[in-house]
Amino acid sequence: METGLDRLIGRIEKAVVWLTGAGAAIVLIQMCWITYGVFTRYALGRPDRMVTEATALLLFPVAFAGLAYALREDSYPKVTMLTDHLAPRLRKVAEVFNYLIMLGVGGFFSLAGISATVRSFNSGASSEILLWPRWIFWAPGAFALCLFTFYAALRLVRILKTPAEG
Repeated sequence: METGLDRLIGRIEKAVVWLTGAGAAIVLIQMCWITYGVFTRYALGRPDRMVTEATALLLFPVAFAGLAYALREDSYPKVTMLTDHLAPRLRKVAEVFNYLIMLGVGGFFSLAGISATVRSFNSGASSEILLWPRWIFWAPGAFALCLFTFYAALRLVRILKTPAEG
């Protein structure tokens, strides 16, 4: 039987997959743009100054776009040598502790990303060469961090509601 929590997690997971797809699209754009930059620099002898700044600015949103997807796929590195030998109840305690750490770190970075987005929006700062508003580059990263934190919180609630398996 699917609960309201399971439906909410399912919807968030769909957003997670879409966000990861957007991150992959940005990586493809960066790849093409960097290839163009290398071509203009070495084949034409006229480097494009925009390439370096644009790819550097796009690194922030791309860096965090896949965080929640990695959580969804359970692909964060884990050392289970000790936890595999624990009783089910203690294994669950370790998993809850792990999610609490993720929530703390994700919450901190979410607040930092939101703060940076708001400050760059209020200041009207723009990139030096492209003249694009900096908040455009901060906002997707802040959104990805908030989505990760919310998703981790939902997964923590699911773990807390599920009895320890033995």
